[in-house]
Amino acid sequence: MNKIVFVGTAGAGKSTLTTAFDQWMHDNGHDCAIMNLDPGAEEMTYEPDIDIREWVRLEEVMRDYSLGPNGAQIVAADLLALNMDKLLDPIEKLDADYLLVDTPGQLELFAYRQSGKVVIDRLGADETVLAFVTEPGICKSPGGFVSSSMLFASVSFRFEIPALNIISKTDLIPSEELNRILGWATEESGLYDDLMDEDLRSAKAFSIELYKALQQVSAYSEMIPVSSKDRFGLEDIYTRIQDIFHGGEDLDRRIS
Repeated sequence: MNKIVFVGTAGAGKSTLTTAFDQWMHDNGHDCAIMNLDPGAEEMTYEPDIDIREWVRLEEVMRDYSLGPNGAQIVAADLLALNMDKLLDPIEKLDADYLLVDTPGQLELFAYRQSGKVVIDRLGADETVLAFVTEPGICKSPGGFVSSSMLFASVSFRFEIPALNIISKTDLIPSEELNRILGWATEESGLYDDLMDEDLRSAKAFSIELYKALQQVSAYSEMIPVSSKDRFGLEDIYTRIQDIFHGGEDLDRRIS
Protein backbone atom coordinates (compact mmCIF):
# COMPACT_ATOMS: atom_id res chain seq x y z
CA MET A 1 0.00 0.00 0.00
CA ASN A 2 1.38 3.41 -0.99
CA LYS A 3 1.13 6.11 1.67
CA ILE A 4 0.81 9.86 1.04
CA VAL A 5 1.54 11.84 4.21
CA PHE A 6 0.15 15.39 4.17
CA VAL A 7 2.26 17.82 6.20
CA GLY A 8 2.39 21.60 6.42
CA THR A 9 1.93 24.60 8.64
CA ALA A 10 -1.29 25.24 10.56
CA GLY A 11 -3.99 26.61 8.28
CA ALA A 12 -2.33 25.45 5.07
CA GLY A 13 -5.33 23.29 4.21
CA LYS A 14 -3.95 19.78 4.80
CA SER A 15 -7.20 18.24 6.00
CA THR A 16 -9.27 19.93 3.31
CA LEU A 17 -6.83 18.76 0.64
CA THR A 18 -6.84 15.25 2.10
CA THR A 19 -10.62 15.23 1.77
CA ALA A 20 -10.62 16.60 -1.78
CA PHE A 21 -7.92 14.21 -2.96
CA ASP A 22 -9.69 11.24 -1.38
CA GLN A 23 -12.91 12.18 -3.21
CA TRP A 24 -11.01 12.64 -6.50
CA MET A 25 -9.34 9.25 -6.10
CA HIS A 26 -12.65 7.47 -5.50
CA ASP A 27 -14.34 9.33 -8.36
CA ASN A 28 -11.59 8.09 -10.66
CA GLY A 29 -11.82 4.48 -9.54
CA HIS A 30 -8.82 4.29 -7.20
CA ASP A 31 -9.05 2.43 -3.89
CA CYS A 32 -8.13 4.86 -1.14
CA ALA A 33 -8.33 5.08 2.66
CA ILE A 34 -7.62 7.85 5.18
CA MET A 35 -5.75 7.78 8.47
CA ASN A 36 -6.00 10.69 10.90
CA LEU A 37 -2.91 11.29 13.06
CA ASP A 38 -4.12 14.49 14.71
CA PRO A 39 -5.13 13.67 18.32
CA GLY A 40 -6.55 17.16 18.75
CA ALA A 41 -8.81 17.18 15.69
CA GLU A 42 -12.35 18.30 16.46
CA GLU A 43 -14.52 18.89 13.39
CA MET A 44 -13.27 16.91 10.39
CA THR A 45 -14.17 17.14 6.71
CA TYR A 46 -13.74 13.39 6.19
CA GLU A 47 -14.53 10.13 7.95
CA PRO A 48 -11.19 8.45 8.76
CA ASP A 49 -10.78 4.72 8.24
CA ILE A 50 -8.13 4.74 10.98
CA ASP A 51 -8.14 7.37 13.72
CA ILE A 52 -5.41 7.99 16.30
CA ARG A 53 -8.09 9.48 18.57
CA GLU A 54 -9.26 5.95 19.36
CA TRP A 55 -6.05 5.60 21.40
CA VAL A 56 -4.79 9.16 22.00
CA ARG A 57 -6.98 12.24 22.53
CA LEU A 58 -5.58 15.65 23.27
CA GLU A 59 -8.13 16.54 25.94
CA GLU A 60 -7.44 13.25 27.75
CA VAL A 61 -3.68 13.90 27.65
CA MET A 62 -4.29 17.36 29.14
CA ARG A 63 -6.34 15.83 31.94
CA ASP A 64 -4.17 12.77 32.64
CA TYR A 65 -0.85 14.66 32.61
CA SER A 66 -2.13 17.97 34.06
CA LEU A 67 -0.87 19.88 31.02
CA GLY A 68 -1.98 22.84 28.99
CA PRO A 69 -2.66 22.59 25.25
CA ASN A 70 0.95 23.16 24.16
CA GLY A 71 2.50 20.68 26.58
CA ALA A 72 -0.21 18.14 25.78
CA GLN A 73 0.57 18.44 22.06
CA ILE A 74 4.19 17.44 22.75
CA VAL A 75 3.21 14.46 24.89
CA ALA A 76 0.54 13.44 22.36
CA ALA A 77 3.14 13.49 19.56
CA ASP A 78 5.26 10.99 21.49
CA LEU A 79 2.23 8.87 22.40
CA LEU A 80 1.42 8.74 18.70
CA ALA A 81 4.70 6.95 18.00
CA LEU A 82 4.19 4.63 20.96
CA ASN A 83 0.80 3.60 19.59
CA MET A 84 1.97 2.79 16.06
CA ASP A 85 1.57 -0.95 16.66
CA LYS A 86 -2.15 -0.36 17.24
CA LEU A 87 -2.35 1.56 13.95
CA LEU A 88 -0.39 -0.90 11.82
CA ASP A 89 -2.76 -3.83 12.33
CA PRO A 90 -5.83 -2.05 10.90
CA ILE A 91 -3.68 -0.68 8.05
CA GLU A 92 -2.84 -4.22 6.99
CA LYS A 93 -6.54 -5.09 6.99
CA LEU A 94 -7.51 -2.21 4.70
CA ASP A 95 -8.48 -3.16 1.16
CA ALA A 96 -6.94 -0.13 -0.53
CA ASP A 97 -4.04 0.71 -2.80
CA TYR A 98 -3.42 4.13 -1.24
CA LEU A 99 -3.46 5.42 2.32
CA LEU A 100 -3.79 9.19 2.82
CA VAL A 101 -2.31 10.28 6.15
CA ASP A 102 -3.47 13.56 7.70
CA THR A 103 -0.98 14.88 10.28
CA PRO A 104 -1.31 17.35 13.19
CA GLY A 105 -1.61 21.03 12.40
CA GLN A 106 1.56 21.82 14.33
CA LEU A 107 4.17 20.90 11.71
CA GLU A 108 7.10 21.10 14.12
CA LEU A 109 5.63 18.41 16.39
CA PHE A 110 5.45 15.89 13.57
CA ALA A 111 8.44 16.91 11.49
CA TYR A 112 11.09 17.70 14.09
CA ARG A 113 10.47 15.32 16.96
CA GLN A 114 11.84 11.81 16.76
CA SER A 115 8.29 10.47 16.94
CA GLY A 116 7.66 11.75 13.40
CA LYS A 117 10.58 9.73 12.06
CA VAL A 118 9.30 6.68 13.92
CA VAL A 119 5.88 7.06 12.30
CA ILE A 120 7.34 7.33 8.78
CA ASP A 121 9.67 4.37 9.34
CA ARG A 122 6.85 2.20 10.69
CA LEU A 123 4.58 3.15 7.78
CA GLY A 124 7.37 2.05 5.43
CA ALA A 125 9.62 4.82 4.14
CA ASP A 126 10.08 3.11 0.78
CA GLU A 127 6.30 3.12 0.27
CA THR A 128 5.71 6.68 1.47
CA VAL A 129 5.77 10.13 -0.11
CA LEU A 130 5.39 13.49 1.65
CA ALA A 131 2.87 16.01 0.39
CA PHE A 132 4.13 19.32 1.80
CA VAL A 133 1.30 21.85 1.72
CA THR A 134 1.83 25.61 1.89
CA GLU A 135 -0.55 28.49 1.25
CA PRO A 136 -0.15 31.50 -1.06
CA GLY A 137 -0.15 34.03 1.77
CA ILE A 138 3.17 32.69 3.05
CA CYS A 139 5.05 32.74 -0.24
CA LYS A 140 3.58 35.65 -2.20
CA SER A 141 6.63 37.83 -1.52
CA PRO A 142 10.14 36.84 -2.66
CA GLY A 143 11.41 36.66 0.92
CA GLY A 144 8.38 34.70 2.07
CA PHE A 145 8.83 32.29 -0.83
CA VAL A 146 12.44 31.65 0.16
CA SER A 147 11.38 31.02 3.77
CA SER A 148 8.70 28.58 2.60
CA SER A 149 11.23 26.85 0.35
CA MET A 150 13.62 26.51 3.26
CA LEU A 151 10.88 24.89 5.35
CA PHE A 152 10.04 22.48 2.52
CA ALA A 153 13.70 21.57 2.10
CA SER A 154 14.16 21.12 5.84
CA VAL A 155 11.20 18.74 6.12
CA SER A 156 12.28 16.83 3.01
CA PHE A 157 15.83 16.37 4.28
CA ARG A 158 14.52 15.41 7.70
CA PHE A 159 12.54 12.41 6.44
CA GLU A 160 14.71 11.54 3.43
CA ILE A 161 11.79 10.33 1.32
CA PRO A 162 10.30 11.77 -1.90
CA ALA A 163 8.30 14.94 -1.37
CA LEU A 164 5.78 16.97 -3.34
CA ASN A 165 5.79 20.75 -2.96
CA ILE A 166 2.13 21.81 -3.06
CA ILE A 167 0.70 25.32 -2.97
CA SER A 168 -2.93 25.21 -1.85
CA LYS A 169 -5.88 27.61 -1.96
CA THR A 170 -4.93 28.88 -5.40
CA ASP A 171 -8.53 30.00 -5.91
CA LEU A 172 -7.85 32.82 -3.43
CA ILE A 173 -5.17 34.64 -5.46
CA PRO A 174 -5.10 36.22 -8.95
CA SER A 175 -3.58 34.04 -11.69
CA GLU A 176 -0.84 36.61 -12.32
CA GLU A 177 0.31 36.38 -8.70
CA LEU A 178 0.16 32.58 -8.75
CA ASN A 179 2.21 32.43 -11.96
CA ARG A 180 4.86 34.64 -10.37
CA ILE A 181 5.13 32.27 -7.38
CA LEU A 182 5.31 29.21 -9.63
CA GLY A 183 7.95 30.94 -11.72
CA TRP A 184 10.16 31.50 -8.68
CA ALA A 185 10.18 27.73 -8.12
CA THR A 186 11.62 27.03 -11.58
CA GLU A 187 13.50 30.20 -12.56
CA GLU A 188 15.96 30.95 -9.78
CA SER A 189 17.43 33.96 -11.58
CA GLY A 190 14.02 35.65 -11.58
CA LEU A 191 13.65 34.96 -7.87
CA TYR A 192 17.07 36.48 -7.20
CA ASP A 193 16.19 39.64 -9.13
CA ASP A 194 12.94 40.03 -7.21
CA LEU A 195 14.75 39.49 -3.91
CA MET A 196 17.14 42.28 -4.81
CA ASP A 197 14.18 44.58 -5.45
CA GLU A 198 12.67 44.07 -1.98
CA ASP A 199 12.69 47.19 0.19
CA LEU A 200 13.47 45.74 3.63
CA ARG A 201 17.28 45.80 3.77
CA SER A 202 17.90 43.49 6.75
CA ALA A 203 15.26 41.02 5.61
CA LYS A 204 16.61 41.14 2.06
CA ALA A 205 20.14 40.31 3.17
CA PHE A 206 18.88 37.34 5.17
CA SER A 207 16.69 36.13 2.29
CA ILE A 208 19.61 36.35 -0.13
CA GLU A 209 21.73 34.12 2.12
CA LEU A 210 18.88 31.60 2.40
CA TYR A 211 18.46 31.74 -1.37
CA LYS A 212 22.14 30.96 -1.89
CA ALA A 213 22.05 28.08 0.59
CA LEU A 214 19.01 26.51 -1.10
CA GLN A 215 20.59 26.97 -4.51
CA GLN A 216 23.82 25.32 -3.37
CA VAL A 217 22.04 22.14 -2.28
CA SER A 218 19.61 22.17 -5.24
CA ALA A 219 16.65 22.40 -2.87
CA TYR A 220 14.28 24.36 -5.10
CA SER A 221 11.39 22.21 -6.31
CA GLU A 222 8.62 22.73 -8.83
CA MET A 223 5.37 23.56 -7.05
CA ILE A 224 2.04 21.88 -7.73
CA PRO A 225 -0.80 24.45 -7.60
CA VAL A 226 -4.07 23.05 -6.23
CA SER A 227 -7.47 24.22 -5.10
CA SER A 228 -9.53 21.91 -2.93
CA LYS A 229 -12.56 24.13 -3.51
CA ASP A 230 -12.33 24.02 -7.32
CA ARG A 231 -10.77 20.51 -7.34
CA PHE A 232 -7.97 21.95 -9.43
CA GLY A 233 -4.56 20.26 -9.54
CA LEU A 234 -5.62 16.99 -7.91
CA GLU A 235 -4.84 15.00 -11.05
CA ASP A 236 -1.37 16.57 -11.06
CA ILE A 237 -0.78 15.25 -7.53
CA TYR A 238 -1.82 11.77 -8.68
CA THR A 239 0.47 11.96 -11.71
CA ARG A 240 3.46 12.94 -9.60
CA ILE A 241 2.71 10.12 -7.16
CA GLN A 242 2.67 7.67 -10.05
CA ASP A 243 6.04 8.99 -11.22
CA ILE A 244 7.48 8.33 -7.77
CA PHE A 245 5.91 4.96 -6.98
CA HIS A 246 5.51 3.36 -10.39
CA GLY A 247 7.79 5.17 -12.80
CA GLY A 248 4.88 7.02 -14.38
CA GLU A 249 2.73 3.93 -14.95
CA ASP A 250 -0.86 4.06 -13.79
CA LEU A 251 -1.44 1.52 -11.02
CA ASP A 252 -4.38 -0.11 -12.80
CA ARG A 253 -2.39 -0.55 -15.99
CA ARG A 254 0.59 -1.87 -14.06
CA ILE A 255 -1.50 -4.53 -12.31
CA SER A 256 -3.29 -5.60 -15.48
